[in-house]
Amino acid sequence: MLSTEVANDAKKPDREAIYVKLLSSMLASMQGWAERRLLHYHDYFQRGNVFLIENLLPLALSASKILGEDVTLIEGTGKEDRKIVDSSGDRVDHYIRASIKNAFARVIETGSYKSTSVEVKDEASEALLQLAKETEDLALRERESFSPILKKWQPIAASVAAVTLHHCYGAVLKQYLAGMSTLNSESVEVLQRAGKLENFLVQMVVGDSADCEDGGKTIVREMAPYEVDSVIMRVMRQWIDEKMKRGRECFLRVRDSETWNPKSKNEPYAQSIVELMKVAKEMVEEFFEIPVGVTDDLICDLAEGLEHLFLEYIKFVEACGSKQSYVPILPPLTRCNRDSKFFKLWKKATPCSVTTEEMHRHGLAEAHHPRPSTSRGTQRLYIRLNTLHLLSHLHSLDKTLALAPRTVSSARTRHASQRKNRSTSSSYFEVAYSSIQSVCQRVSEVAAYRLIFLDSNSVFYETLYVGDVANARIRPALRTLKQNLTLLTAILTDRAQALAMREVMRATFEAYLMVLLAGGCSRVFHRSDHPVIQEDFENLKRVFCTCAEGLMDEEVVEREADIVEGVITLMGECTEQLMEDFSIVTCETSGIGVVGTGQKLPMPPTTGRWNRADPNTILRVLCHRNDKAANQFLKKTFQLAKRK
Repeated sequence: MLSTEVANDAKKPDREAIYVKLLSSMLASMQGWAERRLLHYHDYFQRGNVFLIENLLPLALSASKILGEDVTLIEGTGKEDRKIVDSSGDRVDHYIRASIKNAFARVIETGSYKSTSVEVKDEASEALLQLAKETEDLALRERESFSPILKKWQPIAASVAAVTLHHCYGAVLKQYLAGMSTLNSESVEVLQRAGKLENFLVQMVVGDSADCEDGGKTIVREMAPYEVDSVIMRVMRQWIDEKMKRGRECFLRVRDSETWNPKSKNEPYAQSIVELMKVAKEMVEEFFEIPVGVTDDLICDLAEGLEHLFLEYIKFVEACGSKQSYVPILPPLTRCNRDSKFFKLWKKATPCSVTTEEMHRHGLAEAHHPRPSTSRGTQRLYIRLNTLHLLSHLHSLDKTLALAPRTVSSARTRHASQRKNRSTSSSYFEVAYSSIQSVCQRVSEVAAYRLIFLDSNSVFYETLYVGDVANARIRPALRTLKQNLTLLTAILTDRAQALAMREVMRATFEAYLMVLLAGGCSRVFHRSDHPVIQEDFENLKRVFCTCAEGLMDEEVVEREADIVEGVITLMGECTEQLMEDFSIVTCETSGIGVVGTGQKLPMPPTTGRWNRADPNTILRVLCHRNDKAANQFLKKTFQLAKRK
């Protein structure tokens, strides 16, 4: 070999220094000349002269070896085509990678991408698409023209070239993606084209490395994936987050200006819900206009963001106070006193030819001029209910999300739990639906208690059966109640009426029980009042059966009335029976068994859960009983003072 002879000649000890220096200079010149072409072989060699690399590469490697660089040449075994291998692989790799990088830089230099601003996305997208095509063309040229020759020195020459091109295009793609905050048809096309290029380069590596011991796995690991799907997911989630941020800003804006006044009689709900649903609908429409493949994960992300927005709004609607704030404080338990100051004042008024009926009429003029007593505050609670029921129409969004066409389901597991829940609930907004139902219940309760204990207080808890049962009956309260129920059905939407009506009934029955059991010193009941009270309650039930016709069955009214009727039954019992019932029930509930001699009954706690089997309920019936036996029992057992 010429290279061997030159190397041996250069190493002879008797050579003059000037000869060695001249030889080294010549070899260095040859090496530099050869490497300039090898480092840019895409520029120097075309299809017609690519075979010259077979002569040029051995020259560069031999010159490097003779000059003392770390290159080892292994001759063949006598075959016609000898194989010369760079054992380290570094130098041939270096030539391939450098030439590929230079060729790629030349493509950018002469193409349209260099002059394109990454801020101008449409221009950048078009340039990147062109760059992807030219990158693939460069890879094809490498595989068809250069790799077959370079393979003699580097078995995976095509793989090295493919990996290098992958890195080069990836760097440009990364710069493009860094400023991407939304997706359009152009940017999606870029991502899809990048994915195709990546697949092409990976297949080029796999095909070239099939004969390697590891099948090319080592070099494939050098190819950091473009992760086009991940980029799409990231940008889409960023888009969703931005939309939800704007949606919340809209919510906060309308919340701060919300008055819960209806826009009109034809639109008896808050304007804020119209804006919220409009924003949500627009989000969904814009989402499906983005030209990307929709996966389950993306839809779950969108639905989750919308549901958070809905839940925050529902919480805002719920902030309307508590029903307990309208319930009167229970007066202290005292014994009924026939000669209380109230009755003495009443008797003094009688000689002035003012009858008890006239006194009641003058004191309660409002009760005898029935009109809707529903306050503005209560009506605004009705508007909240209408608003909640309008929000429940989000099933149209749910349907849109459920029926949207999908690409293959995402392999990610981030929303596996949601997908599992979806399989059983068939809804993306299950939590919101449940929350709407519970808040409707709560707001209906608050509205009902406000209507009965505040708005209707003057004709109900404040005056019913005050002084004398016969002259303070329930008729005026019923007339006002009918007017209020008529207004309720006029304001509330059809879907909200049944629940609201049922809660008004419950609040009314509770107020009626409080009149009978916790009405204070102004109320005294005789056993003889029982038929009148029973008749009044039947009339009260009839009001709900009539006004709520079609909204709730009569059986519902009867079921809710059971507790009240049980207490009214107690009021018809004789005092001795009440005392016996009280003693037995108190012993049973307190766990003392039978009261021994000298042992006193414990005072039963007030739970507010009135019923005929509750010892505190029986005790209150006794406290309102105006007879001697009840008075003596209460004084002896609990030392209760008389009413003053």
